[in-house]
Amino acid sequence: QVHLVESGGGLVQAGGSLRLSCTAFGRTFSTLAMAWFRQAPGKEREFAVAISWSGGSTYYTDSVKGRFTITRDNAKNTVYLQMNSLKPEDTAVYFCAAGVGAMEGPYDYWGQGTQVTVSS
Repeated sequence: QVHLVESGGGLVQAGGSLRLSCTAFGRTFSTLAMAWFRQAPGKEREFAVAISWSGGSTYYTDSVKGRFTITRDNAKNTVYLQMNSLKPEDTAVYFCAAGVGAMEGPYDYWGQGTQVTVSS
């Protein structure tokens, strides 16, 4: 089992930045692929970014490429999402996810979500 705890969400103006954190408990973190998904109001949950267990590979959906950066610190069991140049359309609940396989998924464990609101 893996328990994921997210933090760092909040309200920010368009053009601003936020950093989300997700700490994992219960399994060797360095064996897990990690990802962030997001769910906007009235929409389905969508993939945003992912990072391999080693941190050597990352993948970004087109809508966040160049603005978001995912990193991980295996010594702290934590993955981070740095979000810059935020837009109102980035408003969503952001979910951290962990998978025991490849970065492409599937993702087996989920956090509770953290709200990110970007005002125009």
